[in-house]
Amino acid sequence: MEDRNPTLQTFDRSLDRRTFIRAATATLVTTVASATTPVAAPAQPAAASDDPQIRIRRRLGRTNLEISDISYGSSRTTDPDIVRHALARGINYFDTAESYKSGGSEESLGVALAGHREEVILASKTKCDVDTRQTDLMRALEGSLERLRTDRIDIYFNHAVNDIARLKNDEWVAFAEMAKQQGKIRFTGISGHGGNLVECIDHAVSNDLVDVLLVAYNFGQDLAFYQRFIRNFDFVAPQVGLTEALDRARKKDIGIVAMKTLRGARLNDMRPFEYGGATTAQAAFRWTLQGDHVDALIVSMTSKEEVDEYIAASGGVRPTAAELDWLDRYLASAPEGYCEHGCNVCESSCPAGVAISEVLRTRMYARDYADLALARAEYAMLESNAVHCVGCAAPCAGACPVGIDIGYATRETHRELA
Repeated sequence: MEDRNPTLQTFDRSLDRRTFIRAATATLVTTVASATTPVAAPAQPAAASDDPQIRIRRRLGRTNLEISDISYGSSRTTDPDIVRHALARGINYFDTAESYKSGGSEESLGVALAGHREEVILASKTKCDVDTRQTDLMRALEGSLERLRTDRIDIYFNHAVNDIARLKNDEWVAFAEMAKQQGKIRFTGISGHGGNLVECIDHAVSNDLVDVLLVAYNFGQDLAFYQRFIRNFDFVAPQVGLTEALDRARKKDIGIVAMKTLRGARLNDMRPFEYGGATTAQAAFRWTLQGDHVDALIVSMTSKEEVDEYIAASGGVRPTAAELDWLDRYLASAPEGYCEHGCNVCESSCPAGVAISEVLRTRMYARDYADLALARAEYAMLESNAVHCVGCAAPCAGACPVGIDIGYATRETHRELA
């Protein structure tokens, strides 16, 4: 007991989770910031041109595709020059979807990667709902192929799956088999970051429905990340079981790509605490790629400067103690409306069946990503949006384990995005 931090010992166990984390991490960050000699970030060996380069390609499960450990997400840009810059830096995996920028994302990739098709791995997505037909899926695929200027897509995802009923639609299986036979796709997968993420992963894995998973996974979702400063307290956090679900997928050699690794991408407040040549984003990527839970990650890249910053974390170097403390501080200062992917503890609190986690995901696009067009497009696709929250007595109050004022957040989201 003597080795406990005396400051941490004074915390009231009745504090809510977010208040506790903020108080605890403030102590950690103060300790780091006041150190006379900063802990240096890991050295990054420069390429011959002194430009950052991808250093590692990883096997993507049973697909046997070798993809850059940090890869290109295209949901927020349509600039072919940024794509070409990423390609020149060694990125070979490019992720898109028919819905990104209303098809503009796929078109920009098609323009930028013309003449380089054999050098890259393309992934795209479409939604297969419970009533979607095989003909609809083939039409969507043909549209993506045309915009991408290619005759095949390497990995084709059932997009934003948050309902097992969608996975039980046999039309997707029939479509995938036909598209593979025709050489239009090579592998299939599901993408997901909603409240039923773990349940959907387990169903897809146990029924052998996927070759690849694209899932939200970051330093704030794994309880192991908190253990460095909560291990001495009677502190209960929701166990969402994501890492265990990923481990079950790994045992079947299913490829796993992580997304949402920056927890909302609001990193500007961390700049004053960065030193030693590394950034908080790089620390987040190193955390995600350590261990055996994922093969690689994708991240939205909206400028050449972001490409260079992000891929500087390539190479399998583990985050330093200082960088872990930056992540502590970032976790503690996360916006009040940030919804933990895959948690869904609040689901049963809403008598109207509002898809709370999905509503708050669109709020993240608007507030954190500052991409109102994407937020409105995604909100418009929700079958159960927050219209019921306007004027509601908020039975969801207090249902969020991380302290989000659900009623306020969902009402404001509806007013902003509907």
